[in-house]
Amino acid sequence: MGTIIGADFTLGRRVAAGEPLLTINAAELNARLEQAQAVLSQAVRDHEREAGLLTKGVVTSESVRALADHRSGAEAAVQEAEVLLSYTRVTSPFQGIITRKYIQNGDLATLGEALFAIEAECGLRAEVEVPASLPDIVIGTSVSVQLSAFTTNGTLTEFSPAADPISRTRLAKLSLPTDASNTGSGDFVRVLWPAGESAAITVPIDAVCNVGQMERVYVVTAGRAQLRLVKTSGITSGRLIVAAGLEAGETVILASPASLKDGQVVEIQP
Repeated sequence: MGTIIGADFTLGRRVAAGEPLLTINAAELNARLEQAQAVLSQAVRDHEREAGLLTKGVVTSESVRALADHRSGAEAAVQEAEVLLSYTRVTSPFQGIITRKYIQNGDLATLGEALFAIEAECGLRAEVEVPASLPDIVIGTSVSVQLSAFTTNGTLTEFSPAADPISRTRLAKLSLPTDASNTGSGDFVRVLWPAGESAAITVPIDAVCNVGQMERVYVVTAGRAQLRLVKTSGITSGRLIVAAGLEAGETVILASPASLKDGQVVEIQP
């Protein structure tokens, strides 16, 4: 705890790693260091004096060892005080940009209180909640990540094996490449999670016509148009995926005219 001084940085300022940002004025730590240094100085003098007398046989080796131990303890106390005092000089842990400033000069710094926030200009990652129904992928797999301005590839670095009992999702973390530096923390992302491969029947979009809630396709059977009711389930590569109503290899009629009737004779053009 202590009073904050020297916190003159502003939001949006770029800082270098190790750059001093503020100092916490804790006078008791300065006093503690001075006290430890004084004790160490006395311990050094006592030890050196007794060590000199030991060579003349005036004192015992046991008393010299006791003073040596006292000297070591005093040195450790100085190191401890120096470490505690170093905590009052707050520096930037890495290169980045100041995004939050929670304190001003003269404020009291207390334990657990945030002072400021720094956002790194590189090393961004995306965190997404993946539905537990989707398959696992191996750590290190490249996954497509859609950002607000462009699409890039992220690398899966962490993937929780346990699902949240309420949302039934698992947390995945993906590191983003350096070309994502023009985005920032808090941005919305969409991740295209690999769901595996499966065989599907697809038809051109203009082969399906909608009548109310019905989806219809005309196929050619024995030189005649045959009406089929189908069920589509999505689009892939510019074609409609047909989940039901067609068999693989059947010939469909593209952009069938409104006058086309079920059973009408048709001719297949090359």
